[in-house]
Amino acid sequence: MCKLAVIGGSGLYGMPGLEDIQERSISTPFGDPSSPIVIGQLGDQSIAFLARHGIGHHISPSEINFRANIYALKSLGVERIVAISACGSLREDYAPGDIVIPDQLFDFTKGRERTFFGQGLVAHVSLPDPFCPDLSERVYQAVKETGNTIHMGGTYITVEGPRFSTRAESNAYRSWGMSLIGMTTSPEAFLAKEAEICYTSLAHVTDYDVWHISEEPVTVEMVIEILNRNTTIAQQAINNLVGVLDPERLCDCEDTLASALITDPKVIPAETRQRLSLLVDKYLD
Repeated sequence: MCKLAVIGGSGLYGMPGLEDIQERSISTPFGDPSSPIVIGQLGDQSIAFLARHGIGHHISPSEINFRANIYALKSLGVERIVAISACGSLREDYAPGDIVIPDQLFDFTKGRERTFFGQGLVAHVSLPDPFCPDLSERVYQAVKETGNTIHMGGTYITVEGPRFSTRAESNAYRSWGMSLIGMTTSPEAFLAKEAEICYTSLAHVTDYDVWHISEEPVTVEMVIEILNRNTTIAQQAINNLVGVLDPERLCDCEDTLASALITDPKVIPAETRQRLSLLVDKYLD
């Protein structure tokens, strides 16, 4: 049982420091996850690591099988996810090289599978706060201990990609009050919520998108340069986090579906019930 998982985004394809490593290839009712899941020990904590874009970064943001990724982690007993991602800043005070723990999420993607539910089983999940406040605070403190510049709060807008923004788009997002822009946090955070897993984003600011007239427009080289610099910080933060996590969760993420399932159990198709058994059995048995 791995209660803590790290999802690595652009530039983070492994988790150095893990001991007693084993690799698990997991198939789910929603297909295969982006990569085999690496399980290892960090101190006395068992940790699962998943490379969101696959080994070697061959999966585009819009091609990621988010449902398979989250379902596979749930099947391992994961209760908390720290998701690491590269993002652009839409605010002057969130500078390249900084790390942000966002507290709100705006989904501006199109055509992605956003839910585990459907096909005869309906769930309306309440999502005023998409990131777990307790886990977010703990990750914030863990990063703060590294001495790096970190900010708490801000709205993260997820766009489809894989291209970067036009200036018109970037300025529109700023006018809406967005703080960060990236391509992968939606629907990942929503699916984690449906799976009753605590989820927070460790967002690495790599650029000012394209709105900042005195800075160069974002490029892949720019993103990778900052991420390579920040990889050590992310690893140190996870080490710090492991030392302060309580065995029991101090939030209500584990009961998300308690008030979300609306379908009469008698009419749920057997195939759907079986596919979602990992998520719903505790409510329907």
